[in-house]
Amino acid sequence: MTAPTLSRRVFLGSTAIAALGAAQIRTAAAETPGDGFQYEITRSEAEWRARLSEADYNILRKGGTEEKFSSPYWNAHDDGQYACKGCDLTLYSSVWQVYPDVGWAFFRHAEPNAILMGIDGNPYVGMTDIRVLSIIEAHCRRCGSHLGHILTVGKTTLHCINGAALNFTTGPV
Repeated sequence: MTAPTLSRRVFLGSTAIAALGAAQIRTAAAETPGDGFQYEITRSEAEWRARLSEADYNILRKGGTEEKFSSPYWNAHDDGQYACKGCDLTLYSSVWQVYPDVGWAFFRHAEPNAILMGIDGNPYVGMTDIRVLSIIEAHCRRCGSHLGHILTVGKTTLHCINGAALNFTTGPV
């Protein structure tokens, strides 16, 4: 008997029960009229499309998810810094990368003042058919690009990040 293949949404749904209480966190990526929040870097849709591949645009600007194991960053062990592909803001250090072997890049935490959190309104269905109404999204603080999700696994909070949302620079950390 083979183990079932888990999609990222199923994995997140099964590990994000703690996020149910997060519904009161203000959505960082939402462009709510009158909320006054402005990103340092803003671009038109045409400018974003010119800067990003179609797959990257789907992740960074539309909140999509890459296929698991599709990015080399999920298991990268080089020393260096990970920056937002949308604006080059340094987001994560390799020092804080962890390797749960599920196919995406995971970090214990981000660089200070780098990440905004929001609510992902997509419905998730967990392994036991528990419907998770929302989970916490991670967005770049400078340009608002969708990076991935922040979730609780056991007693540990981890950032589960799409490698396609990142650029990596090797070097001492």
